Amino acid sequence: MFKIGYRTLKTALGTALAIYIAQLLGLHNFVSTGIITILCIQVTKKRSLQASWARFAACCLAIVFSYCFFELIGYHPIVIGIMLLFFIPTTVFLKIKEGIVTSSVIVLHLYMSEGITLSLIWNECLIIITGIGVALLMNLYMPSMDKHLKQYQQKIEDNFAKIFEEIERYLLTGEQDWTGKEIPETHRLIDEAKTLAYRDVENHFLRHENLYYHYFEMREKQFEIIERVLPKITSISMTVEQGHMIAAFIHDLRGAIHPGNTAHKFLKRLVKMREEFEEMELPTTREEFEARAALFNFLGEMEQYLVIKSYFKGIKSPA
Repeated sequence: MFKIGYRTLKTALGTALAIYIAQLLGLHNFVSTGIITILCIQVTKKRSLQASWARFAACCLAIVFSYCFFELIGYHPIVIGIMLLFFIPTTVFLKIKEGIVTSSVIVLHLYMSEGITLSLIWNECLIIITGIGVALLMNLYMPSMDKHLKQYQQKIEDNFAKIFEEIERYLLTGEQDWTGKEIPETHRLIDEAKTLAYRDVENHFLRHENLYYHYFEMREKQFEIIERVLPKITSISMTVEQGHMIAAFIHDLRGAIHPGNTAHKFLKRLVKMREEFEEMELPTTREEFEARAALFNFLGEMEQYLVIKSYFKGIKSPA
Protein backbone atom coordinates (compact mmCIF):
# COMPACT_ATOMS: atom_id res chain seq x y z
CA MET A 1 0.00 0.00 0.00
CA PHE A 2 1.30 3.46 -0.95
CA LYS A 3 2.22 5.44 2.16
CA ILE A 4 3.68 8.91 2.71
CA GLY A 5 5.86 9.12 5.82
CA TYR A 6 6.16 12.17 8.05
CA ARG A 7 9.77 12.77 6.94
CA THR A 8 8.70 12.74 3.27
CA LEU A 9 5.92 15.18 4.05
CA LYS A 10 8.28 17.50 5.93
CA THR A 11 10.82 17.35 3.10
CA ALA A 12 8.19 18.25 0.50
CA LEU A 13 6.73 21.11 2.54
CA GLY A 14 10.14 22.37 3.62
CA THR A 15 11.52 22.41 0.08
CA ALA A 16 8.54 24.32 -1.26
CA LEU A 17 8.65 26.79 1.64
CA ALA A 18 12.39 27.41 1.29
CA ILE A 19 12.13 28.11 -2.44
CA TYR A 20 9.09 30.36 -1.88
CA ILE A 21 10.93 32.42 0.76
CA ALA A 22 14.02 32.67 -1.46
CA GLN A 23 11.84 33.94 -4.32
CA LEU A 24 10.23 36.53 -2.06
CA LEU A 25 13.71 37.72 -1.06
CA GLY A 26 14.61 38.02 -4.73
CA LEU A 27 17.64 35.73 -4.44
CA HIS A 28 19.54 34.52 -7.48
CA ASN A 29 19.72 30.71 -7.84
CA PHE A 30 16.82 30.53 -5.34
CA VAL A 31 16.06 26.88 -6.17
CA SER A 32 19.27 25.91 -4.37
CA THR A 33 17.56 26.66 -1.05
CA GLY A 34 15.35 23.64 -1.72
CA ILE A 35 18.39 21.40 -2.23
CA ILE A 36 19.90 22.57 1.07
CA THR A 37 16.60 21.97 2.89
CA ILE A 38 16.37 18.42 1.51
CA LEU A 39 19.91 17.64 2.66
CA CYS A 40 19.40 19.06 6.15
CA ILE A 41 16.16 17.25 7.05
CA GLN A 42 17.26 14.16 9.00
CA VAL A 43 15.56 11.36 10.93
CA THR A 44 16.21 12.98 14.34
CA LYS A 45 16.51 16.49 15.74
CA LYS A 46 20.12 16.02 16.83
CA ARG A 47 21.18 14.68 13.46
CA SER A 48 19.40 17.57 11.74
CA LEU A 49 21.20 20.11 13.95
CA GLN A 50 24.56 18.42 13.37
CA ALA A 51 24.00 18.23 9.62
CA SER A 52 22.89 21.87 9.50
CA TRP A 53 25.96 23.08 11.36
CA ALA A 54 28.29 21.02 9.14
CA ARG A 55 26.68 22.37 5.97
CA PHE A 56 26.66 25.97 7.17
CA ALA A 57 30.33 25.82 8.16
CA ALA A 58 31.31 24.05 4.92
CA CYS A 59 29.44 26.60 2.81
CA CYS A 60 31.14 29.52 4.56
CA LEU A 61 34.49 27.80 4.05
CA ALA A 62 33.63 27.21 0.38
CA ILE A 63 33.03 30.92 -0.14
CA VAL A 64 36.49 31.72 1.25
CA PHE A 65 38.17 29.01 -0.85
CA SER A 66 36.28 30.06 -3.98
CA TYR A 67 37.30 33.67 -3.63
CA CYS A 68 40.96 32.76 -3.10
CA PHE A 69 41.21 30.28 -5.97
CA PHE A 70 38.92 31.87 -8.58
CA GLU A 71 39.97 35.47 -8.06
CA LEU A 72 43.68 34.77 -7.62
CA ILE A 73 44.13 31.94 -10.16
CA GLY A 74 41.18 32.18 -12.53
CA TYR A 75 37.76 30.91 -13.53
CA HIS A 76 38.66 27.62 -15.20
CA PRO A 77 37.42 24.03 -14.66
CA ILE A 78 40.94 22.94 -13.72
CA VAL A 79 40.91 25.49 -10.89
CA ILE A 80 37.75 23.87 -9.49
CA GLY A 81 39.53 20.52 -9.40
CA ILE A 82 42.62 21.99 -7.75
CA MET A 83 40.48 23.80 -5.18
CA LEU A 84 38.60 20.63 -4.28
CA LEU A 85 41.93 18.85 -3.68
CA PHE A 86 42.48 21.28 -0.82
CA PHE A 87 38.88 21.95 0.21
CA ILE A 88 37.70 18.37 0.78
CA PRO A 89 40.60 17.35 3.09
CA THR A 90 40.03 20.59 5.03
CA THR A 91 36.36 19.74 5.66
CA VAL A 92 37.37 16.24 6.76
CA PHE A 93 39.95 17.71 9.15
CA LEU A 94 37.37 20.14 10.57
CA LYS A 95 34.81 17.29 10.82
CA ILE A 96 32.29 19.04 8.56
CA LYS A 97 32.53 16.68 5.59
CA GLU A 98 28.71 16.31 5.57
CA GLY A 99 28.66 19.76 4.01
CA ILE A 100 30.76 18.88 0.97
CA VAL A 101 27.77 18.33 -1.35
CA THR A 102 25.95 21.46 -0.20
CA SER A 103 29.04 23.64 -0.43
CA SER A 104 29.71 22.34 -3.95
CA VAL A 105 26.48 24.02 -5.02
CA ILE A 106 27.74 27.33 -3.63
CA VAL A 107 31.12 26.84 -5.32
CA LEU A 108 29.46 26.35 -8.71
CA HIS A 109 27.31 29.45 -8.22
CA LEU A 110 30.42 31.52 -7.56
CA TYR A 111 32.27 29.90 -10.47
CA MET A 112 29.48 30.71 -12.95
CA SER A 113 29.40 34.33 -11.82
CA GLU A 114 32.96 34.85 -13.13
CA GLY A 115 33.33 37.65 -10.63
CA ILE A 116 32.78 37.37 -6.87
CA THR A 117 31.31 40.51 -5.30
CA LEU A 118 30.00 41.33 -1.83
CA SER A 119 26.42 41.30 -3.10
CA LEU A 120 26.94 37.83 -4.57
CA ILE A 121 28.43 36.57 -1.30
CA TRP A 122 25.46 38.01 0.60
CA ASN A 123 23.09 36.27 -1.84
CA GLU A 124 24.79 32.94 -1.22
CA CYS A 125 24.72 33.46 2.54
CA LEU A 126 20.97 34.10 2.40
CA ILE A 127 20.49 30.94 0.31
CA ILE A 128 22.36 28.94 2.94
CA ILE A 129 20.54 30.51 5.90
CA THR A 130 17.11 30.12 4.27
CA GLY A 131 17.64 26.48 3.31
CA ILE A 132 19.08 25.46 6.68
CA GLY A 133 16.60 27.59 8.65
CA VAL A 134 13.56 26.02 7.00
CA ALA A 135 15.00 22.52 7.53
CA LEU A 136 15.49 23.18 11.24
CA LEU A 137 11.96 24.58 11.44
CA MET A 138 10.53 21.44 9.80
CA ASN A 139 12.48 19.21 12.17
CA LEU A 140 11.10 20.89 15.29
CA TYR A 141 8.29 18.35 15.10
CA MET A 142 9.10 14.71 15.64
CA PRO A 143 6.28 12.23 16.30
CA SER A 144 6.33 10.39 19.62
CA MET A 145 7.78 6.90 19.42
CA ASP A 146 6.30 5.70 22.72
CA LYS A 147 3.48 3.80 21.00
CA HIS A 148 5.90 1.85 18.78
CA LEU A 149 8.30 1.22 21.66
CA LYS A 150 5.47 -0.19 23.77
CA GLN A 151 4.47 -2.46 20.89
CA TYR A 152 8.02 -3.81 20.68
CA GLN A 153 8.06 -4.25 24.44
CA GLN A 154 4.84 -6.26 24.36
CA LYS A 155 5.97 -8.47 21.46
CA ILE A 156 9.28 -9.27 23.14
CA GLU A 157 7.55 -10.08 26.44
CA ASP A 158 5.04 -12.31 24.63
CA ASN A 159 7.93 -14.20 23.01
CA PHE A 160 9.68 -14.61 26.36
CA ALA A 161 6.45 -16.00 27.82
CA LYS A 162 6.06 -18.43 24.91
CA ILE A 163 9.64 -19.70 25.29
CA PHE A 164 9.13 -20.22 29.04
CA GLU A 165 5.86 -22.00 28.31
CA GLU A 166 7.71 -24.45 26.07
CA ILE A 167 10.38 -24.99 28.75
CA GLU A 168 7.63 -25.67 31.29
CA ARG A 169 5.89 -28.10 28.95
CA TYR A 170 9.11 -29.98 28.25
CA LEU A 171 9.93 -30.33 31.96
CA LEU A 172 6.47 -31.76 32.62
CA THR A 173 5.99 -33.99 29.58
CA GLY A 174 9.31 -34.33 27.75
CA GLU A 175 7.61 -33.26 24.50
CA GLN A 176 9.59 -31.02 22.15
CA ASP A 177 7.58 -30.30 19.02
CA TRP A 178 8.10 -26.54 19.33
CA THR A 179 9.25 -24.86 16.10
CA GLY A 180 11.44 -22.32 17.92
CA LYS A 181 10.39 -19.47 15.62
CA GLU A 182 10.33 -17.06 18.57
CA ILE A 183 14.14 -17.27 18.87
CA PRO A 184 15.15 -15.49 15.62
CA GLU A 185 12.08 -13.28 15.87
CA THR A 186 13.11 -12.05 19.33
CA HIS A 187 16.62 -11.32 18.05
CA ARG A 188 15.14 -9.13 15.33
CA LEU A 189 12.66 -7.40 17.63
CA ILE A 190 15.34 -6.47 20.18
CA ASP A 191 17.65 -5.06 17.50
CA GLU A 192 14.86 -3.00 15.94
CA ALA A 193 13.61 -1.80 19.33
CA LYS A 194 17.07 -0.65 20.44
CA THR A 195 17.52 1.29 17.20
CA LEU A 196 14.14 2.98 17.62
CA ALA A 197 14.84 3.81 21.28
CA TYR A 198 18.18 5.37 20.32
CA ARG A 199 16.44 7.52 17.73
CA ASP A 200 14.06 8.70 20.44
CA VAL A 201 17.04 9.85 22.52
CA GLU A 202 18.33 11.87 19.57
CA ASN A 203 14.98 13.63 19.25
CA HIS A 204 15.44 15.26 22.66
CA PHE A 205 18.32 17.71 22.99
CA LEU A 206 18.43 17.57 26.79
CA ARG A 207 17.93 13.80 27.12
CA HIS A 208 21.01 11.61 27.10
CA GLU A 209 19.34 8.30 27.88
CA ASN A 210 16.09 6.50 27.27
CA LEU A 211 14.42 4.18 29.75
CA TYR A 212 13.15 2.00 26.91
CA TYR A 213 16.68 1.65 25.54
CA HIS A 214 17.88 0.39 28.92
CA TYR A 215 14.87 -1.93 29.04
CA PHE A 216 15.67 -3.50 25.66
CA GLU A 217 19.34 -3.84 26.63
CA MET A 218 18.22 -5.66 29.77
CA ARG A 219 16.01 -8.00 27.73
CA GLU A 220 18.89 -8.61 25.32
CA LYS A 221 21.10 -9.80 28.19
CA GLN A 222 18.30 -11.98 29.55
CA PHE A 223 17.70 -13.44 26.10
CA GLU A 224 21.35 -14.49 25.88
CA ILE A 225 20.78 -16.55 29.02
CA ILE A 226 17.59 -18.06 27.62
CA GLU A 227 19.43 -19.14 24.47
CA ARG A 228 22.20 -20.62 26.59
CA VAL A 229 19.89 -22.75 28.77
CA LEU A 230 17.63 -24.15 26.05
CA PRO A 231 20.10 -26.86 24.90
CA LYS A 232 20.72 -27.80 28.54
CA ILE A 233 17.01 -28.25 29.21
CA THR A 234 16.37 -30.29 26.08
CA SER A 235 19.28 -32.57 26.97
CA ILE A 236 17.35 -33.85 29.99
CA SER A 237 16.07 -37.28 29.02
CA MET A 238 13.75 -38.01 31.95
CA THR A 239 11.23 -36.23 34.15
CA VAL A 240 12.08 -35.90 37.83
CA GLU A 241 10.41 -34.31 40.84
CA GLN A 242 12.75 -31.32 40.72
CA GLY A 243 11.73 -30.73 37.13
CA HIS A 244 8.09 -30.42 38.17
CA MET A 245 9.06 -27.92 40.88
CA ILE A 246 11.01 -25.82 38.39
CA ALA A 247 8.14 -26.05 35.90
CA ALA A 248 5.81 -24.54 38.53
CA PHE A 249 8.37 -21.79 39.11
CA ILE A 250 8.64 -21.09 35.36
CA HIS A 251 4.83 -21.04 35.10
CA ASP A 252 4.60 -18.25 37.66
CA LEU A 253 7.62 -16.43 36.22
CA ARG A 254 6.21 -16.26 32.70
CA GLY A 255 3.03 -14.77 34.12
CA ALA A 256 5.06 -11.93 35.63
CA ILE A 257 6.97 -10.81 32.51
CA HIS A 258 6.38 -7.08 32.33
CA PRO A 259 8.38 -3.82 32.40
CA GLY A 260 7.91 -3.51 36.15
CA ASN A 261 10.30 -5.14 38.62
CA THR A 262 9.28 -8.17 40.70
CA ALA A 263 12.62 -9.95 40.32
CA HIS A 264 13.45 -9.86 44.05
CA LYS A 265 10.33 -11.89 44.89
CA PHE A 266 11.34 -14.64 42.45
CA LEU A 267 14.97 -14.55 43.58
CA LYS A 268 13.88 -15.33 47.14
CA ARG A 269 11.69 -18.16 45.89
CA LEU A 270 14.55 -19.53 43.78
CA VAL A 271 16.93 -19.56 46.77
CA LYS A 272 14.35 -21.39 48.85
CA MET A 273 13.77 -23.97 46.09
CA ARG A 274 17.51 -24.57 45.77
CA GLU A 275 17.69 -25.29 49.52
CA GLU A 276 14.85 -27.79 49.14
CA PHE A 277 16.76 -29.54 46.33
CA GLU A 278 19.81 -29.93 48.56
CA GLU A 279 17.72 -31.59 51.28
CA MET A 280 16.25 -34.18 48.91
CA GLU A 281 17.55 -37.72 48.64
CA LEU A 282 20.49 -38.32 46.32
CA PRO A 283 19.78 -39.67 42.80
CA THR A 284 19.87 -43.45 42.43
CA THR A 285 20.75 -43.69 38.73
CA ARG A 286 23.19 -41.94 36.45
CA GLU A 287 20.36 -40.70 34.25
CA GLU A 288 18.62 -39.13 37.25
CA PHE A 289 21.90 -37.61 38.43
CA GLU A 290 22.50 -35.98 35.05
CA ALA A 291 18.92 -34.69 34.90
CA ARG A 292 19.13 -33.16 38.37
CA ALA A 293 22.56 -31.67 37.65
CA ALA A 294 21.20 -30.02 34.51
CA LEU A 295 18.24 -28.66 36.45
CA PHE A 296 20.49 -27.33 39.19
CA ASN A 297 22.60 -25.61 36.54
CA PHE A 298 19.40 -24.21 35.03
CA LEU A 299 18.52 -22.66 38.40
CA GLY A 300 21.90 -20.91 38.44
CA GLU A 301 21.23 -19.43 35.01
CA MET A 302 17.74 -18.32 36.03
CA GLU A 303 19.22 -16.64 39.08
CA GLN A 304 21.45 -14.59 36.77
CA TYR A 305 18.40 -13.89 34.59
CA LEU A 306 16.57 -12.44 37.59
CA VAL A 307 19.59 -10.52 38.89
CA ILE A 308 19.79 -8.69 35.54
CA LYS A 309 16.13 -7.68 35.88
CA SER A 310 16.58 -6.64 39.52
CA TYR A 311 18.93 -3.83 38.47
CA PHE A 312 16.31 -2.39 36.12
CA LYS A 313 14.15 0.23 37.86
CA GLY A 314 11.11 -0.45 35.67
CA ILE A 315 9.15 1.60 33.16
CA LYS A 316 5.90 1.63 35.07
CA SER A 317 4.40 0.12 38.14
CA PRO A 318 3.38 -3.50 37.55
CA ALA A 319 -0.35 -4.08 37.26
